[in-house]
Amino acid sequence: MVKQLSLLGSTGSIGTQSLNVCRHLDIRVVALTAHKNAALMEQQIREFHPKVAVMTDRDAYGTLKVSVADTDTKVLFGMEGLCEAAALPQADTVLNSVVGMVGLRPTLAAIEAGKDLALANKETLVTGGSLVMRRAEEKGVKILPVDSEHSAIFQCLQGNDKREQLHKIILTASGGPFFGKTRQELEQVTVEQALCHPNWSMGAKITVDSATLMNKGLEVIEAVWLFGKPAEDIEIVVHRESVIHSAVEYADGSVIAQMGVPDMQIPIQYALTWPDRLPSTVKPLSLTDYGKLTFYKPDLETFTCLRTCLDAIRQGGLRPCAANGANEKAVELFLQGKLRFLQIGEIVEEAAGRAPAAAGFGLADILEADREARAFAAEYAAAHS
Repeated sequence: MVKQLSLLGSTGSIGTQSLNVCRHLDIRVVALTAHKNAALMEQQIREFHPKVAVMTDRDAYGTLKVSVADTDTKVLFGMEGLCEAAALPQADTVLNSVVGMVGLRPTLAAIEAGKDLALANKETLVTGGSLVMRRAEEKGVKILPVDSEHSAIFQCLQGNDKREQLHKIILTASGGPFFGKTRQELEQVTVEQALCHPNWSMGAKITVDSATLMNKGLEVIEAVWLFGKPAEDIEIVVHRESVIHSAVEYADGSVIAQMGVPDMQIPIQYALTWPDRLPSTVKPLSLTDYGKLTFYKPDLETFTCLRTCLDAIRQGGLRPCAANGANEKAVELFLQGKLRFLQIGEIVEEAAGRAPAAAGFGLADILEADREARAFAAEYAAAHS
């Protein structure tokens, strides 16, 4: 079990739930990072007494530095601070739960420092999968998935991880708030409607990604890197109840699924206790309370973000990175009321198609492709406002 943890993204949805798990398991938290919620960060510092705290917003950094001056916690700023927290000598594990591309460099810093990685930042593998997985193997670092779907797959593989016997991954999706809607019905979607997820309580960006099914596209790309299977061997199944978190099919036709109530504290705890399982605070699953479970095929014509991600990982190169960068900027603009809901998919598709599909790229290429995709999204929004 993890003894000392660096938690990146401690004030977000995954971060606060991770701290609940740390309280329950009495895990020492040696580093905390956040973007700009200085008030919550101060509370966390006073409870967990980390050696290091990081803010990536300059104003929040200044505020926090003053408010916790009476503590022994060292307050750092920005990307350099994030990477220092990720490589902190006292930590044996880093849980990366920051949202977006910003998580890539801290992930690489943790790997270079030889830290095991509990990964909730899917953009790390979407944008830099080949680079990250190669360095993790070279450094002997374990990557333990925290996303509920990837944790489910990881758990299903514990009895048999022989890749030649794994026939297919079945990746479940809730379908988001607009399941069954047509493109015409989605023309006038509001921000408030997009933020109404039927099953999960998440941050705004991830909730919008779930509404567009971009989140599921990113998860397919992440699964390709985590489990070594091509996109053609990953089946997406819309499962409205979010009880089956994902499944695997073996060569003999047997399907093994991981089930549980939709609560992120289960996969968070498993990533921190693996290979052991300890009692948790989450209520047990009662199948009779649900009564029935339903399954559907995804609508790739309506939810074009998902289709674009599938195309991008099949084509390879920097196209997954461009799709992700364009989406991050487009969602930001949508939340600001500067884009319509369906324009997110249009931007993601065009940005991905503009990026090179050639392999053999490094971190600088990834960062440049991300920058160009974001710039394209901003230009598109300005031209269509």
